[in-house]
Amino acid sequence: MLSGQGWTAIAGCRQFFYARYVDWAITTPLILLELGLIAGAEPASIAAAIGADVVMVFSGYMGAVSVVTTVKWFWFLIGIGVFVPVLYTLAVTFRESAVAKGSEVADVYGKVAWLTIVLWIVYPLVWLFSEGFASFSVSFEVCAYALVDILSKAVLGFMVMSAHDTLGVAGNSASREYV
Repeated sequence: MLSGQGWTAIAGCRQFFYARYVDWAITTPLILLELGLIAGAEPASIAAAIGADVVMVFSGYMGAVSVVTTVKWFWFLIGIGVFVPVLYTLAVTFRESAVAKGSEVADVYGKVAWLTIVLWIVYPLVWLFSEGFASFSVSFEVCAYALVDILSKAVLGFMVMSAHDTLGVAGNSASREYV
């Protein structure tokens, strides 16, 4: 987007950044996969959350490109309708699996999951006032999405990497050789 690519003009000559939806279609399923694996959740639960997430991103895209107001809000409601089960999966289903793995894993999962939940709630709010009502300027919209993207992806990644030993990703830390 910084390069001037990844956008087009839509109704009222408002800039629409379709590249963000491509980004979200790739990164948000990966985040859900990561959180599901950290929690030790069942593959079916992870797949269901990822499926709902893809529908949510697609619904946001369709709502954003819709010119007819009723169609725009129809897609928004569908997106919210599948967003709620994703949040439930993060807050309850994956959490139960993490608790079953032990208190240390549950603590790490709790931190990264709640960061994800809180920040992901910001996305539909920004969509509502930018692409929905067109109340926010395009510049504010881009900055808001960029800030939430950085916090929900980069900070999440740093938190998971800093909990590497707790999660036991590399096996027994006593047998590791440091070079």
